[in-house]
Amino acid sequence: METTEKPGLDIEVIQRKIQQESAFVERLEAEVARVVVGQKRMVQRLLIGLLADGHVLMEGVPGLAKTLTVKTLAQAIDTTFRRLQFTPDLLPADLIGTLVYDPKDQEFKTKQGPIFANIILADEINRSPAKVQSALLEAMQEHTVTIGDTSYPLPSPFLVLATQNPIEQEGTYPLPEAQVDRFMLKLAVEYPTGDEELQIMRRMSAGTPEPARVVVSPEEILRARKATEMIYMDPQVERYIVDLVLATRDPAAYGLDDLIDLVSFGASPRATINLARTARAHAFLQRRGFVTPDDVRAMGMDVLRHRVLVTYEAEAEEVTPEDVVRRILDHVEVP
Repeated sequence: METTEKPGLDIEVIQRKIQQESAFVERLEAEVARVVVGQKRMVQRLLIGLLADGHVLMEGVPGLAKTLTVKTLAQAIDTTFRRLQFTPDLLPADLIGTLVYDPKDQEFKTKQGPIFANIILADEINRSPAKVQSALLEAMQEHTVTIGDTSYPLPSPFLVLATQNPIEQEGTYPLPEAQVDRFMLKLAVEYPTGDEELQIMRRMSAGTPEPARVVVSPEEILRARKATEMIYMDPQVERYIVDLVLATRDPAAYGLDDLIDLVSFGASPRATINLARTARAHAFLQRRGFVTPDDVRAMGMDVLRHRVLVTYEAEAEEVTPEDVVRRILDHVEVP
């Protein structure tokens, strides 16, 4: 790109492209809001996952409309949607498919599993054993599934939205940190406000809400992804992203001496890549053709919270990864 040589001209071109390709966002948000009360932040983060081609892990207590929101989003985009309830007895073949012997033709035939869909809701992902988790995460990373000797590409767009319950640990298999790192974003889903809860009560007591109507095509999402990749990022903003990630690994280098004994492992280079991609997607949703430090800061917590591991000392002092990330975001100099 020539953005560093002729940023003014290029940004104008990019801006027009973003305005053109982001026309669907308002329609989509309005249609989701017609079915789901509140949770605007969750909806926006799911859209960022779609635009940045990254998977999302949602953590929240039951009853916060996580499943309803994902299902509504899939219906509004005219994509195939599968909800997979993860249980301890689930097998990898239940997820990706298997070879089935056909006695009539005397040969094995491929039976594809439910993962062959555009949007996958992996409900309570931490309730399945490691083999099933690994099968899902491999598909997330490679966008292909191998059944027998043949590899099959997954449809595009392909997005995994996983949920886990933070309060119930009985019979669960916590996701290893290396696997959690493959999720672009980890969302902490909050309770609705009082006014939103009142609206939820009134709407749900009036009967089952109508399903979402199709307002966006998958082609529009794929075009929006290409437009998102065009968004200009100044070298100073790029440096700011790198500084934030490096500060999680070496707090002392950034004057954060109080974090030295609290951080066990910092964020991986995948965090740097994902922070840049999600910052561009955030700028896209703001209808801007360039990334600002505010875009980076807006995405910093959701990109970094599951990639920072704290020490036993931090746990003893009740310091969470969110506390560490918040301290870094407040301290690292903004360009």
